[in-house]
Amino acid sequence: MSFMYRAIAPEMLDSDFLGLQTLRHLMRMTRTWDSTMSMLPKGGDTIWGGLDWSPEDGFECKSKKRKTNDSEVSKDVHGEPVEVHPEPVNFGRMVSFGKDVAESPVSNIEQIEFRDAVKGNNLAHSNTSCRDVWTEYQELGWGGIKAVSDYKVYTAGSIIDLFNFVAPRMMQRGSVHFSYGIADNLDDPKYGHYKYWSNPLETKLPNAPKMEIFSMYGVGIPTERAYVYKLSPQAECYIPFQIDASAEGGDENSCLKGGVYMSNGDETVPVLSAGYMCAKAWRGKTRFNPSGSKTYVREYSHSPPSNLLEGRGTQSGAHVDIMGNFALMEDIIRIAAGATGEEIGGDQVYSDIFKWSEKIKLKL
Repeated sequence: MSFMYRAIAPEMLDSDFLGLQTLRHLMRMTRTWDSTMSMLPKGGDTIWGGLDWSPEDGFECKSKKRKTNDSEVSKDVHGEPVEVHPEPVNFGRMVSFGKDVAESPVSNIEQIEFRDAVKGNNLAHSNTSCRDVWTEYQELGWGGIKAVSDYKVYTAGSIIDLFNFVAPRMMQRGSVHFSYGIADNLDDPKYGHYKYWSNPLETKLPNAPKMEIFSMYGVGIPTERAYVYKLSPQAECYIPFQIDASAEGGDENSCLKGGVYMSNGDETVPVLSAGYMCAKAWRGKTRFNPSGSKTYVREYSHSPPSNLLEGRGTQSGAHVDIMGNFALMEDIIRIAAGATGEEIGGDQVYSDIFKWSEKIKLKL
């Protein structure tokens, strides 16, 4: 899991920036963050897409606000309108080793299986002072590191296998508390275990037909969705994988910024994660919502503060700053005072969450 926190700030966490002792301290500290595993993608390729598709296919990362799936109309040298289509992005490829792999046709990608690769302990820089913080990378060895990069591209399903390969002991601890799959039979007694309760795809809502559920979140901010990785230069106590911050899209409207593919969201959580259950999987009577509790999607379009006196913004849709969003607070107060979803206006949607949800072929 160390390479998850390296992904947070790949340049800042280089040992020559912070110093070796600081890097070692960060590695020790983050190793105790087992709750990080609660944020791993749930539902695999069914929800998040595969090598050749994703629910957000057609999403356009524009610097200006405009309808996301419209094509851009530009003009040629003679002033005649020219239709410009958005750069295609496959968000289903959550981790790609190289920008070329992220953008290549599936037929051009030659993956070498990593799951059964032989690990080794022949890391060149495995000095004694680092082994206490480097344990699972040490065991991975050059053979394991090469196997990870040779697989080239990972979807939501294979990412779980990747983490089990790279950090098996941490994943073993995490599997006691969290799950990432989709239940075939929700009546199976095994789903009574608490580790499934945080996964809405492996548990049912309570029998509460009069209950209403609201999914309330911000939209309109570029939000991390997929990553371009590279092998790190060898160094003392180094982490072998990091985001390739040099990977950039073709222009300012590209979804690829500094090795990260952006989609719509609240800067932290993508729309698909925040809205799918209320938009589709819980809507009406489904196997995940057997009593048919009503669900509502309430999105808040991000508007940054106009001046310093506004603080973090009264119309912010950002992940934390949304707590100061006046519209959100009004909705919550009205609901707490007894208003129904219909009385506060029903669904309020600015994204394509309903269209994206329809592309997900989940048995309901």
